[in-house]
Amino acid sequence: MDRPEDLRLKDSEPRIHSTAELKTCRLGRYSSIGERVVLREVVVGDFSYFERNAEAIYTEIGKFCSIAANTRINALEHPIERVTQHKVTYRPNEYFRWLGVDGDFRARRQSKQVRIGHDVWVGHGAVILPGVSIGNGAVIGANAVVTKDVGPYEIVTGVPAGRLRLRFPREISDRLEALKWWDWPVEKLADAIPDMQTLPIGEFLDRWT
Repeated sequence: MDRPEDLRLKDSEPRIHSTAELKTCRLGRYSSIGERVVLREVVVGDFSYFERNAEAIYTEIGKFCSIAANTRINALEHPIERVTQHKVTYRPNEYFRWLGVDGDFRARRQSKQVRIGHDVWVGHGAVILPGVSIGNGAVIGANAVVTKDVGPYEIVTGVPAGRLRLRFPREISDRLEALKWWDWPVEKLADAIPDMQTLPIGEFLDRWT
């Protein structure tokens, strides 16, 4: 017998603004891509969204991530060890006939993936450099420049970004990591949202663990 439809659930298809530019991307359920966002070879998890003018390349993003406007994830690297760091050496096809894209440099860029966990907030204007990993539940402050890995539930700010504090005591963040609420079926998530809104974090964990 078929299960009755849960009328609380809206259409889960990704929403992509008409001005966004995407190439070789994979978008999760309920994800949203805002105005003038540019994504290249990016995986976007369920419920994650990009606000206007954000850019990302060679990046894997988890579920329930909030990417603010004017952010840059996996900011472009230039070959500063060469005679010139200008793109004329790695994209000469833009200027000359019969000279192709530098495949080795492209492979070097692709190898420095950025990996962002679940429930991460990347604040307005933040820049994340190549090869950085960001743990679940982390917060990247506005205009921060992230040059090294960020731990789970860590809040970082500044240039270069450094730890400001943790979102929760370690015991709480460990319990959240173990709960993996981001992997719940959407029906269970809908049931839990009223408690997410009103219960202190410890009481929520006691009720839903």
